[in-house]
Parts: sequence; C-alpha cells; structure tokens
Amino acid sequence: MEIVEIEEGRGGMKSSSKFKRICVYCGSSPGKNPSYQVAAIQLGQQLVERNIDLVYGGGSIGLMGLISQVVYHGGRHVLGSVYHLYGKHVRVIPKTLMPRELTGETVGEVRAVSGMHQRKAEMARQADAFIALPGGYGTLEELLEIITWAQLGIHDKPVGLLNVDGYYNSLLAFMDKAVDEGFVTPAARNIIVSAQTAQELMCKLEEYVPNHCGVAPKLTWEMEQHLVNNTSKSDIAR
Repeated sequence: MEIVEIEEGRGGMKSSSKFKRICVYCGSSPGKNPSYQVAAIQLGQQLVERNIDLVYGGGSIGLMGLISQVVYHGGRHVLGSVYHLYGKHVRVIPKTLMPRELTGETVGEVRAVSGMHQRKAEMARQADAFIALPGGYGTLEELLEIITWAQLGIHDKPVGLLNVDGYYNSLLAFMDKAVDEGFVTPAARNIIVSAQTAQELMCKLEEYVPNHCGVAPKLTWEMEQHLVNNTSKSDIAR
C-alpha cells in the first residue's frame, strides 16, 4: 500500500498521488445534462486536491474549457505540449482546429501541432493515466484508441471512464457483449475502469494493476512519437 503524503498547497491541505499528470478526454460541448458540467468541475477539483496536472487536447469551450479552468485556477499546471512550460496554460491543438475550438476567451499560451495523430501521441506520452468524461465522436475515438494501445502492450497506464448518470452504459454493455462473443478477452475488458463519481474513479485508478498481456512488443512513447512525426512529414511532402 502506497503511503499518501499530505502537504500544504494553495487552497488548503492537499494529498499527493502516484500520478503526476492525467489526460482527460471530453466534449467541446457542455452537454444538455447539468450533471456533466458538475462532473467536470468535480474531476478538476480531484486533480487539484491530489496535486495532479492536466493534459488535454485544447479548446476553451464545453467540458474541455470547464475542467481546464478549474485545474488552472486551482494552482495546477495545464499541459499539452512537448515543452514543459511550467506556470503557463499550454494546450495541444492542431492548426486546422484552431478557428473552431478556440471560440471564446482563451487562457494562457496556445501551442499548435501539425495534426491529430501528433496531438494524440503527445497527449498520451505526457500522461500517467487517462480519463474520459462525457463527449461525442472525438472523445470516443480517443478513448478507444488509448484502450487499444493498452491491449496491444504499447502502454500499461490506467484508463478511466467517468460514467456520469449512466452516459456510457451502452458502451460498457457493448464491451461486455464483445467479451461474450469472443472478440475481447476478459483480461482486456478490465483495462478500462469505470465509476459514477470523480472521487470513486480516482481511487480506483490509484489502485489499478494491469493484468492483461500485450500482443505486440512494448514500444516507448518516444518511438511512437518518432513514427508519427515522420508520417506527418511524409504527408506534407506529398
């Protein structure tokens, strides 16, 4: 059992975590259910209380903007770039998405990357764990990709699903169906950890121990990033 240390931080006493940074996937819309916004705020507060920095994909609106504001104003760093610009609010965002996702007031510095593949690879490399809040196509795509990378053995970092008001019940049912039909092993099904509250989910992620075996040789994030960068350069050259 890991000893949890208590230290004085901005806003009172804070506990430490085995995670330094957590990547959060979520919608650029606030959603129709007010519970989604409450969950984003509570998750941001959990990160602050546990002295965890935020990695996210950019955007100043919706749940993305909400959680980044909570973490930033709570005194933690919001990161999204290869550059460790401590004390600044940095976001990883493809140049093609800047006009759409940066609608509204921005906070701090914005770093542009060449494309979506580089964005996701860098977010994944920076983070010690991953959490998905409610979101749409983009959130689901990022979540399933990071689960697949864990299944392949590219990483063994915890993946959490904040299932607010049963938003992801259908997805979890699909995963169980995939196990029943022989497309996903029970061990691989356990890659994803789910909970209905931010506090419960954080506790589960802290206790998570991977028990699945990757089917491919384990790669480092540096190698993945190198491949992505080379691919991006080749696409630009064509």
